[in-house]
Amino acid sequence: MAFGAYIRKHREEKGIPLNDFARDLTISPAYWSRIEREMEKPPKDELIRAAAELLGLDPDVAFVEAQRLPPDIRTNMGDFVRLYRKNTGGQ
Repeated sequence: MAFGAYIRKHREEKGIPLNDFARDLTISPAYWSRIEREMEKPPKDELIRAAAELLGLDPDVAFVEAQRLPPDIRTNMGDFVRLYRKNTGGQ
């Protein structure tokens, strides 16, 4: 599932109107609507994290849905690649 659809599904399940959700994120409802309809790329990291927290979702899963690594993992990418290779027997 793409990020926008993932967030929209959970926002609607919680009964949070789009305008209220966007207001809580301090962004325009029009912009957030475009994100949910996949007319915009996933937003900046801070908004991904804030949206996940507002919905009680795991931020790591939200980043995966956005096809982006969480910021703390990006800063240690080499460590994660080496660990992955070691555990999978890859080169």
